[in-house]
Amino acid sequence: MPATITAIAHYAPPDILDNDYFSKYLDTTNEWIMSRTGISERRILKNGATSDLIVPAAKEAMEYRGLGINDIDCIIVATVTPDYMFPNTASMVQHKLGLTKAWGFDISAACSGFLFSLVTACKLVESGAVKRLLLCGADKMSSITDYKDRSQAILFGDAAGVCIIENTDDPNYGLQDFILKIDGSGEPFLHQVAGGSFKPASHETVDAGEHYLYQDGQPVFKAAVKGMADVSAEIMERNNLAPDDVSWLVPHQANLRIISATADRMGIGMDKVMVNIEKYGNTTSATIPMCLSEWHKKGALKKDQNIILSSFGAGYTWGSIWLKWGI
Repeated sequence: MPATITAIAHYAPPDILDNDYFSKYLDTTNEWIMSRTGISERRILKNGATSDLIVPAAKEAMEYRGLGINDIDCIIVATVTPDYMFPNTASMVQHKLGLTKAWGFDISAACSGFLFSLVTACKLVESGAVKRLLLCGADKMSSITDYKDRSQAILFGDAAGVCIIENTDDPNYGLQDFILKIDGSGEPFLHQVAGGSFKPASHETVDAGEHYLYQDGQPVFKAAVKGMADVSAEIMERNNLAPDDVSWLVPHQANLRIISATADRMGIGMDKVMVNIEKYGNTTSATIPMCLSEWHKKGALKKDQNIILSSFGAGYTWGSIWLKWGI
């Protein structure tokens, strides 16, 4: 039987950096930022780590499902901003929540991390190896963003989205199909060059700002438009889904122009596209589960709806998932 999402929640910290902040400290304006990104504000976690973003969302999801600390068997954390290089952030989440029966691991796939992790989680549950899994997409992007660089500082925020994955008795719900892709030739255009085994931390790497993320905007933009649009159209075509069959497109929230291009390629109007980038910016692994959580809370997600998830991130990584909503 397919695995499905049985609960979903999100958390965004209260501190906000709006466009007026950047107009004050950088050579930019609200109009410039909005016209190029669609972002008006982003949330920043001033104190704490990625696991601290996850914990409140995880508690809410578990409470919604009526689960206790002994009911979670496994934890997956999708992130590019782990608390530490090691131990993994899943271990930190396990400890902070007291989930002593759970094992777990992290997945690094940048902005596509939630998609890669969702497929992994569903397959673990479907196989019978895990009964109930806590799936977390979270990033503290403020920890690797250079706030002196206008091209990067305006884009990113901090947040977490968390869901519970379980088996369903109804094959019409849950994960129906997926397409996931990687291409390492994209590394020069979007990466964090220092801090790993390729270029360990040193005074030189810190002085050069090489622990911040680096993005060459134009190549990434072009690759993202093509990658997200192509794979989203492909998953519809191979499953004979017409635009009218799709209730919602849930795209990674990186740039409003990329989102619009993906919807156009799929033949879907923007009224069927989840967009919250204006409030949070790009929260990397958290963007897609955050959208799902917000739309679920306001009652816009209904049982039996066809949901297409789509993302593109560093690596390059990209993909699309067809879900049948079951909550």
